[in-house]
Amino acid sequence: TGLFLAMHYTSDTTTAFSSVTHICRDVNYGWIIRYMHANGASMFFICLFMHVGRGLYYGSYTFLETW
Repeated sequence: TGLFLAMHYTSDTTTAFSSVTHICRDVNYGWIIRYMHANGASMFFICLFMHVGRGLYYGSYTFLETW
C-alpha cells in the first residue's frame, strides 16, 4: 500500500495536506488504501512491541545462542 500512496503523495510542507486529501477524494479507492496502510503499520508496530517485550520477559537476550 505504501507504493500506491507514494505515487500520489508529495512531501513538500506546503502541499502535503492537499496531496492527502487528493488521495482520499480523487484516487479510486484511495481512502481504503490509506486506511489499510495506517492499520497495517499500526499492527506491525504492535507486533514488534510484543516481540521485543516477549524477548525481555523470557530473558532470551542473555543466551549466547541467540546472538
